Amino acid sequence: MDFSKFKKGTTAVWAGEGENNGTGGVTTPIVNSVAFSYHDLDVWHQVSLGNAEGFIYSRNTNPTVQALEHKIMLLEGAEAATSFATGMAAISNTLFAFLTAGKRVVSLKDTYGGTSKIFLDFLPKYNVSVTLCDTTDHEALEAEIAKGCDMLYLETPTNPTLKVVDIARLAKAAHTVGAVVVVDNTFATPINQNPLQLGADLVVHSATKFLCGHSDAMGGLLAGKKELVQHVYHFREINGGSLQADPAYMIARGMKTLELRIERQNASALTIAKYLKAHPKVKDVYYPGLETHPGHDIAKRQMRGFGGMMSFALNGDYDMVRQFLTKLQLVHLAASLGSVSTLAGPPRTTSHVELTEAQRAQLGIPESLIRYSVGIENVDDLLADLENALNSL
Repeated sequence: MDFSKFKKGTTAVWAGEGENNGTGGVTTPIVNSVAFSYHDLDVWHQVSLGNAEGFIYSRNTNPTVQALEHKIMLLEGAEAATSFATGMAAISNTLFAFLTAGKRVVSLKDTYGGTSKIFLDFLPKYNVSVTLCDTTDHEALEAEIAKGCDMLYLETPTNPTLKVVDIARLAKAAHTVGAVVVVDNTFATPINQNPLQLGADLVVHSATKFLCGHSDAMGGLLAGKKELVQHVYHFREINGGSLQADPAYMIARGMKTLELRIERQNASALTIAKYLKAHPKVKDVYYPGLETHPGHDIAKRQMRGFGGMMSFALNGDYDMVRQFLTKLQLVHLAASLGSVSTLAGPPRTTSHVELTEAQRAQLGIPESLIRYSVGIENVDDLLADLENALNSL
């Protein structure tokens, strides 16, 4: 089927499904077989070498997992895709597959806490040079890139402060020095943003979040240029951070409603952000859909929607955060995001729990910050819930 003529909502439903799954079933079956048998040794050998279609061992991939990989490949407009057991497996495998001793990576100070941990603690132990720049200082980023680097790693919007970086501008600078450009697209999803179309070489997702959408399965995905994806795939198949069939099925099932969910979350988040921005008990609101957001113009240029994620800081300290969050009813206080139900929490227990308070302060993350992942509930109910909690302060 030629998916190039379809919109993303249609592709999210049909890619990898139906006639493409080899069974005739209207949904992709869960194939839990560890290994796949061949009667012809020559055919088996060709499949093992990658010269023929087929499956060998589920640590590599299998029919259920491949259907999910095909889905993200088409949604991101990529040449190839591969999968991982978690989002952090996708990120770490991508970083370690390319960044060996003597290499240099340029990135942002505002990446997800787990990613920051790799940059701050893990990669330097392997003699990889890491330079983290102020996230929105594009001139500083370009200057560091010009010094030479092997990888430019971006995240936009960032977690949890929703900063926005210009992918096209920085990718152009990185390619001038021959660097691989990787973009974490978890917050935006392929419904709102396609980094590969903006010049990135690889795009990574924590599929656990918006792609799955129901907080019931974990996984990671990587899509991009075939040669680069294959390089990470071979690293992952040996290191073993493989996605299994059951979570792959659940993520793919969740992605069938991806466009519907994202459209609802885009609209609700913008409404809530405007409400919070005008509230006297809220100090700051971080949401790229607001015209007052420093990255709003870039976001308008490279995003089709502004997403279901936001954060905001109260006019108070962490004790006020604790009081406010416990007054919310339509929210799960939990360390995840991108679900059909609203999720919230402070960075010290969610995105940057791995870091110390001093490290969070160094990254510009105040202890009064609240990360708020908008679900698909009725927005009027969410607004009333927020109003009740704010009135209690």
